[in-house]
This record gives sequence, C-alpha cells and structure tokens, in this order.
Amino acid sequence: MALQATPYKVELDISNVDQGIYDSVKIVVARHPSETELRLTARILAYALYYHEHLKFGRGLSDADEPALWQVNLAGVIEHWIDVGQPDPERMLKSSRKAPLCSVVAYGNIRVWADKTLPKIADINNLSIVALPENEHQALSAMVQRNMHWGVMITDNVVYVSDENGQVAMPLAILKEPN
Repeated sequence: MALQATPYKVELDISNVDQGIYDSVKIVVARHPSETELRLTARILAYALYYHEHLKFGRGLSDADEPALWQVNLAGVIEHWIDVGQPDPERMLKSSRKAPLCSVVAYGNIRVWADKTLPKIADINNLSIVALPENEHQALSAMVQRNMHWGVMITDNVVYVSDENGQVAMPLAILKEPN
C-alpha cells in the first residue's frame, strides 16, 4: 500500500512591505511522504514570498514536470514557475521557456551548488534565485506543526516569520535577478 501525503493546515498573515501586499490566507499543503520539513518550509516561504491570488502548489515530488508552486491565470497560462531546492541548470532552462517569470528558492548548503550552477544559467533573463540562510531555515522548520498560524513579514530582503512560540528572521541572499 502506497503512503499517503500528509495535509498541513497553514494560516499565513502576509505583510510584504516591499511589494505592498497585505493578506491573510488559509492553505492546505500536502507533504509528500519523502519530503523533509526543510523542503515543506521552503515551499510555504515561497508561497509567502511570491504570493498572488492565483498562486497554487504543484505536485512537485510526485510529478517532475511540475514546479513546487505556480501561478496560472484564468486562461490556464502559466505566469510564474517557482521551484525550491537546488534544481539543475537544465531544469531551470526548461522552466524558463514555460513561463515569463521563473523563480527558485534555494536552501541547504548552497555554496557548491551556486558556484557550479550560476555560471551556466547567467543568460536566462526571466530567472530569479533567492537563498534561504541555512541555520535560520532549520530553526523555522522546527516550528512546523500540522496546524500552523504564521505571521510573515517581508521587508528589505528579510523574511520575519513568527508564531505563538517566537520569531525567526531570515535574511535572503539574492543570487540572481531577472535581466
């Protein structure tokens, strides 16, 4: 019998000061049986960072042809493709051809990945890459529960995530911006 995805109920109070977005959303995030808490947390942060009313979670680990998240307009056209982790250059090139805007939220020990990958994708004009700080990301993943209510404030490339037990400040490293 195959293992089932585990649903996580998440309420986000998003205050993106940089983009003037202020909203409260309730989402259910399906955690694949092989997905780590770090990846789950990165997907939730990506949702908050790139929030749009048409943003939704892809099948990700279950379907390699889908991103972690994507924004699809009412006509079914992909407007924003968002991956998390450390995708290979071929995947980023392929996704950049599927949407006018592509983003990657990288996490983990990204130094080696970035040194090897960034020169290969420098010519992709519609791609942005932000990196989560490793220690803070691990602290945030320790806050994961099946039912969560997070306040997420984004200002000056710092993401502040708080719940009833505390706050984590995560300065984002901008590795690549769209040209």
